[in-house]
Amino acid sequence: MRRADVVIVGSGVMGAATAYWLTRLQPALKVTLIESDTRYEKASSSLSASSIRQQFTCPVNIRLSQFGIAFLREAEQHLGLPDHPVALGLQEPGYLYLALPEQTAALRTAHQIQKQAGADVALLGPEALRQRYPWLNVDDVALGSLGLSGEGWFDGPALHQAFLKKAMAQGVQRLHDRVVGLDHTNRHISAVRLASGGSLSCGQVVNAAGPWGGEVAAMAGVHLPIEAARRTVFVLSCPEPLPQCPLLIDPSGWWLRPEGRFLISGSEPTQTEPGLPLEPDWAEWNDEQWASLAHRIPALAALRVERAWAGYYEMNTFDHNAVIGPHPDLRNLYFINGFSGHGMQHAAGAGLALAEWMLQGQAQTIDLQELGFERLVQNRPLRELAVIG
Repeated sequence: MRRADVVIVGSGVMGAATAYWLTRLQPALKVTLIESDTRYEKASSSLSASSIRQQFTCPVNIRLSQFGIAFLREAEQHLGLPDHPVALGLQEPGYLYLALPEQTAALRTAHQIQKQAGADVALLGPEALRQRYPWLNVDDVALGSLGLSGEGWFDGPALHQAFLKKAMAQGVQRLHDRVVGLDHTNRHISAVRLASGGSLSCGQVVNAAGPWGGEVAAMAGVHLPIEAARRTVFVLSCPEPLPQCPLLIDPSGWWLRPEGRFLISGSEPTQTEPGLPLEPDWAEWNDEQWASLAHRIPALAALRVERAWAGYYEMNTFDHNAVIGPHPDLRNLYFINGFSGHGMQHAAGAGLALAEWMLQGQAQTIDLQELGFERLVQNRPLRELAVIG
């Protein structure tokens, strides 16, 4: 039977980032990534809108974003290879959350949390918003929260490929196969079973299976509340420029940002039915959605929908936060799951934290203890309220 020190189930951005950090911290470690979709046609990593923000309601997520933006700014230094330079196209125009009068208390509370955590954010009233964004209709808006730095968007698939290529250059093996079972006792996983008929013995196992993380956990008799939530992203063209356009989050629930010469827009996923096809849900685009966009940005009355794509959020239905770290009983089973739409931006920090946890017994660089599996067992949710974008 073949053996690896670490088997990582899934080689999307979380699996690839974990593999990268493991072999950077301990170069001799034998790490194997197992991936059934090596073209990443269904992977959340390939279908992400790839944005980064500091405007969360849980300080632990702000810490992950602070590490993430620093890593993205220096990605070439971390991940560049002689034959594979890293170009992520990072832009930092900020996120802009808009609030109606009845929403301002929640926005101010979130702002206080963010400032205490060191986020560079500012509250803007309607007149300040008009001056900064003259194309924006804020007649019904009472307050806005803008990220002044450290927020924007980047090429997520390029980041994923950079993590993967660098990890493999550091000796990580990628196996094109599918995990169909885990050989385990109540305390230990000894091997992963493969669809090809073989098995791979291992010292540690990482569940990095994204939207399918719940299925992998069930192979060890573990309940992990992860569901695949399909969300559709619409690509729009607008005849008028929108200078300095940030990633805009409207009180009605939709978001919008520039993407090259186009705009992309979507909303929080509402369907988490198992097996939803990865096809755009055109029912989400209707006259009401169009009217809402045109109300907020009058120039969008003349927009055109160019195309759309769909991807999965790996939604943690327990509290919309990631699950990172070891299982309390199966101590060699580790999780990096459930980011609920903000995984791409947190991959660098989460992968490092998990690698440190596995090699050193705890996360050293970023304190992620509160994201551990124990909170699921103890029914102690850590709710992230800002899950859009």
